[in-house]
Amino acid sequence: MSVRLKLTLSYAGFLMVAGFLLVAVVLVFLLRYVPDEAVTVAAPGGPGLFIPGRSDLWRAFAPKAALALAFLLVLGLAGGWVLAGRMLAPLERITDATRAAGGGSLSHRIALPGRRDEFRDLADAFDTMLARLEAHVAEQRRFAANASHELRTPLATTQALLDVARQDPTHDPDELVERLHAVNARAIDLTEALLLLSRADQRSFTRERVDLSLLAEEAAETLLPFAEKRGVSLETSGDITPTVGSRALLLQMTTNLVHNAIVHNLPSGGSVRVRTAALKGSAVLTVENTGEALDPRVVATLTEPFQRGTARVHGDQAGVGLGLAIVESIVRAHDGHVALMPRAGGGLRVVVRLPAAPPRTDR
Repeated sequence: MSVRLKLTLSYAGFLMVAGFLLVAVVLVFLLRYVPDEAVTVAAPGGPGLFIPGRSDLWRAFAPKAALALAFLLVLGLAGGWVLAGRMLAPLERITDATRAAGGGSLSHRIALPGRRDEFRDLADAFDTMLARLEAHVAEQRRFAANASHELRTPLATTQALLDVARQDPTHDPDELVERLHAVNARAIDLTEALLLLSRADQRSFTRERVDLSLLAEEAAETLLPFAEKRGVSLETSGDITPTVGSRALLLQMTTNLVHNAIVHNLPSGGSVRVRTAALKGSAVLTVENTGEALDPRVVATLTEPFQRGTARVHGDQAGVGLGLAIVESIVRAHDGHVALMPRAGGGLRVVVRLPAAPPRTDR
């Protein structure tokens, strides 16, 4: 049986039970005070007064009670069918939307009208899920297209170099090997970045207590020679900032932010500041750098894969366009939030908020 039929029978059944209870009340609390047999009481100066017995009242009452119960049954079935249909109408809309989503149409929304109730909450939650799925699928498609394009570039370059070498036997082999080595190194970096991004998205890591201030110092120490080579000053400050997560991924996140701040900086005399702080139950990491003025609309897209806020940076430290995308993925995997905003004097400020680690319990 369908749910609508079950509800209809339930409504009719409850209505019939209520009718039988009313009849039982009449039998038990009313007819019990009526004599079993009819009685005629003599009245002076006139005909006797006839008092019906219990059987007489029952014969008069039973047909009317049967008709009333039959009417209640019909009313319960008809009214229950209509009410069940109206109650289940939102569920039918949700089912239609589910089938549409199963067929690949993620743009369909239920948009259930009316006051907020359980069905409205369910429909709104389903619409929210569809919106997230649609955005995720669109992001994955865009990422796949960008990744294919980025991976095709080094392969096409390698093919072109090999074609030139085959057509020109006098070509310097050392130069060819050097260029092939650079192209292959970039392809390896891109592949490793894609694997790291996938690992962060899957949250396949062990969580432990980590101090962001120590990770900031380690990243700054590692990249200090690179910063000095580019004429960028690097400064770190902050208190102990404990959080919970993967130390390797959080170190990669911090290193990516500092590296990005060094690369996209002023040609000379630039600076990078890295600060950590524990604020209101959050572990906060802030990385800001000097540089050219950035459009806020461009800044909003920097965490998308293969997006760059300025012209492509050339050199052995150019990166593959996944630095901030990896940062956002790692932060999201740690239930945190990352915010990017342009600085008034030029450059970028990145603020990462992660849940603070619970206080240690002394044994």
